[in-house]
Order: sequence, then C-alpha cells, then structure tokens
Amino acid sequence: MTETPCMPGIGRRATLAAPALLLSRPGRAQEAWPSRPVTLIVPWAPGGSNDVAARLLAPALEARFGQPFVVENRPGGGGSLGMGIAARARPDGLTLLVSSASNHVFHPLIARDLGYDVQQALEPVCMLVDVPNVLAVAKDYGVDSVPALIEKARASKGGVSFGSSGVGSSNHLAGELFRLRTGLDMTHVPYRGGGQAIADLISGTVPMVFLNLPTVSGPAAAGQVRMLGVGSAERVRSRPEIPTIQEQGVPDYAVRSWTGLFAPRGTPPEVAAKLAPALQEIMAVPATTQRLNDMGSEPIWMAPSETGRFVAAEYERWGPVVKAANIRPE
Repeated sequence: MTETPCMPGIGRRATLAAPALLLSRPGRAQEAWPSRPVTLIVPWAPGGSNDVAARLLAPALEARFGQPFVVENRPGGGGSLGMGIAARARPDGLTLLVSSASNHVFHPLIARDLGYDVQQALEPVCMLVDVPNVLAVAKDYGVDSVPALIEKARASKGGVSFGSSGVGSSNHLAGELFRLRTGLDMTHVPYRGGGQAIADLISGTVPMVFLNLPTVSGPAAAGQVRMLGVGSAERVRSRPEIPTIQEQGVPDYAVRSWTGLFAPRGTPPEVAAKLAPALQEIMAVPATTQRLNDMGSEPIWMAPSETGRFVAAEYERWGPVVKAANIRPE
C-alpha cells in the first residue's frame, strides 16, 4: 500500500475536498471510499485498550468521512480469530483491523501455525497509540524499587512468580524479557485478562505482575498495589513520576504494547492515503490526546511505510526472546 505524505497544515477543508474532486470525474462516483459503512474489527473483548481506542476514534472518523465506522469485537485465540477474519476479508477498505502487539507480533511468534503469514496477509495503515506496561508488586511485598525487587527475588529460595494477562500477551513478554535481562528464577502465572491478575496481586496471591498501565493505575492510586517501573524506554508523559525499568539498572529493557490500524493485503492505496492523515489530525486534537493520556496511553501516529518498518523490527526483536524463553502456546 502506498502512502501520501501528510503535509503540515492540511485541515478538514482539504481532506473533504478530495472526494469532491473524485465525484466531479465521470465514471468515478462509485469508486470513492468509503461508499458504505466501515467495520473496525477488534480481536479482543470490549473494555481493553484496543477496544477503547477504536471506540474513541470511530465517531471522529464517521464525522470526517460521512459513513459509520462500526467497532466489531471478535475475541478468541489470543487475538488470532479476529485477525484471521480481517486477513481474509475482501480488500475493499470496508473491513479494517485494530491490532495490537500481542496479537500482531507476539501470538504469531508463539503459535507459528495460524494458517497465514500476518505480515503478508495484512498491510499497515498507521500506528495509533502506545500503551505502556508496568511492573507492580503487592503492597506488602516489602520493596519499593526494581533493584530492591531483584535483590529480594535472588535471595528467595525457589524463585519468584509473576502474573500477566495471558500467554503470549505483551505483559507476558515483558516478564520474560525481565527474566532474561536479570537472570532471575521466575515462573509465569498466566491469567485470562488483566482484571484477574490485578485481583490476585491485591490479595497477595501473586507477588508481582506485568500489566498495562491503565489496569494498574487505579489500584495503585488506592494504595492496594505498588508500581515499581514502566516498561517503556522513556518515562510516560502522563505519569512522569514512575521511573522506567531500564533506568533502574535493567539493560536493554523496552516493551511497547501498541495499537495500530491494518487492512487486508490488496486494499486500494487511497484508503491509507485518506485514513492515515485523517487519524493524525484526529489524534492531535487536544481533547483526544487528553482522553488517551487519561487512559494511560500515548499517541504514537506513524505513516503506513513507517508502521510497516516498525512492525518488521518488532518481529526481529521479539523472535529471539520467544525462542530463548521457550514459550509454548496454551
């Protein structure tokens, strides 16, 4: 899919002018996109970070393009069910995938037998948001920093367990990368969602978790758990008081739980040429940025080609981690 550069200063008037020009050409009226409602497939249950981002952006896209953008949740198989539906959809720009690092990179690396090549079956439209991971411990675990946690874990006979939102999730990979970088004896305890994991952390059933920042922020603010560090390479702008795990002595540690927009391979290039700059403008609106920040997310818009390079780099980075951690599908 080719892309049209987003020039500074392009506004709503310029965006809406393109369909008018197309309609003025004989025989092109039925070719303008979108001519019918657009389905945004979210391969996870309602309420997650992907779903929230999709439902935040859908009304703005509908207002921009004059057609409904309908969010359709298709959970299952670690995100592979909804992703497969999108990959096999007609490439007419009317079915798009709101994808995440978990189902777009981590799960394919672990499952290996999805029946299609994710990078070949789906092409990038743009990157949308970054959802930081966070390392948190039970309030009575007795540590207040990553170095203190590492020291206590090394002194613990039998190692230490950590919870995540499930096998192959970005949270799981965050924990495995932490284990590999620190050399700790750690055992993964998978949960079916972040809600279950945080509940067991609050009760002290599991001593530590790697979860998305929005899942942990509420319990941490209530004093029920303690956040030790974020997994991003830099501190989160909306929560600058939380140090990164890397700056606390864990080398080469960076985990991004991102959300991006993708289309079936062969989708007309005009779709990305219209959608990508429109979403860039939408996410630059202060109210939208603030809403994302309130969710613990950061806008990280990227153009189609940049998104493609980013996803390819994610595969290169995480393939060796999955192999070294010997992760197996459930």
